[in-house]
Amino acid sequence: MIQYIKRKDLDIEKYNACIENSVQSRIYAFSWYLDIVADNWDVLVFGDYEAVMPIPWSKKYGVKYITQPFQCQQLGVFSLDNLSKETQRKFINKIPKKYLKVTLNFNSNNHFDDNMIENKNYILKLNEPFIHQFKTFSKGRKHAVKVGEKKELILKETSILSLIKIQEEFYNYSGFSKVKLEKLSEYVLNNKKGFVLGVFKDEVLLGGGFFLKSNNRITYLFSSFTNDGKKLQASSFLLNSIIKKYENSNFVLDFEGGNMPNIGSFYKSFGAEVETYFSFNRMFL
Repeated sequence: MIQYIKRKDLDIEKYNACIENSVQSRIYAFSWYLDIVADNWDVLVFGDYEAVMPIPWSKKYGVKYITQPFQCQQLGVFSLDNLSKETQRKFINKIPKKYLKVTLNFNSNNHFDDNMIENKNYILKLNEPFIHQFKTFSKGRKHAVKVGEKKELILKETSILSLIKIQEEFYNYSGFSKVKLEKLSEYVLNNKKGFVLGVFKDEVLLGGGFFLKSNNRITYLFSSFTNDGKKLQASSFLLNSIIKKYENSNFVLDFEGGNMPNIGSFYKSFGAEVETYFSFNRMFL
């Protein structure tokens, strides 16, 4: 039996245990993460938290709607065992009709028969020696990495505020939430669930990235680089360093993107493979 349970009535320990031990585990679905990035969220719960499906929602002009939160690529159904397509479909059918519009990304381990919007994400398994990984890089990416090394770039911890400052100066993103990203970084760093690394040249910050760590997944959540950083191939240097550090491990590097062709090509050049996930959309007029 699937029940709709409000956030305030949720058994947080059982919910987070389901996310932690699920076949589909993603850091985005933990209660602390959703508390930060979602305006509101409730959960569809199967049995005694044997499977769950978080429902992030917002309200505008008195109308409630389900929407994918900021910095939260994949949600969907999380279960302790593999579920049939029929059971996964039951979760969708249980979404209350009070939500007049639904836009929700499921995770790459969820599978459905019906038509949904296909999205691309890129991942790289880090279970081989770095020397083998580097051979799978494209010729252009190998050159970019060597440029960074030749320019003697270095990696050091930095603050998310420093990267946000670069982002605000050199990028023009819509839907960017500085406040939520700051809160997320604070929690992640305080609880050792990720790290923020900067790329420096002669003590000058060229940019960097905010990475999450959960189970066997390292997620490249946020990045920004100055114009000089781009010229000196700081992003390639950063990602190459992560791949080298976690060689021969059970980690997967999740690039957290790939729908845009140029971004997808960049990640693919590291030898990454496509991970497909689907978006569900519904509207009641």
